[in-house]
Amino acid sequence: MALDQSFVGRTYPPTSPYEVGREKIREFAEAVGETSPACTDPEAAKALGHPDVIAPPTFVFAITFRAAGTVISDPRLGLDYDRVVHREQKFAYTRPVRAGDRLTVVSTIESIKSLAGNDVVAIRGDVHDETGEHVVTAWTKLVARAAEEA
Repeated sequence: MALDQSFVGRTYPPTSPYEVGREKIREFAEAVGETSPACTDPEAAKALGHPDVIAPPTFVFAITFRAAGTVISDPRLGLDYDRVVHREQKFAYTRPVRAGDRLTVVSTIESIKSLAGNDVVAIRGDVHDETGEHVVTAWTKLVARAAEEA
């Protein structure tokens, strides 16, 4: 069943704040093989002009994908998550994510397209800190595979 095109442009309320912790950044950096001392050593980060350690660029995915869950689970949209695969991810940063940030995400459906019977949903997540400063925008594309015919 095709997704409802009227959802294009729909914006969902901001998430509760996510507090970025130093240890979470360190664990993530180790998991992805990030070797920059700015991700693990506060003094190295300060020497580069940051107030605390900074997160690797893909760290924010965990925060924005959780926010996209509100879109994905919206029963009115009609997305069958059992048939979804992650197609694409990209980020545009205003500044790095830093330890101590309290981040919220506002998700917006940018497009819904049908390709070969599959639905492709593009979701934009705008991430702001507690002062309202823009930190990063993340775009996620999901493909809901067409149902197999019996």
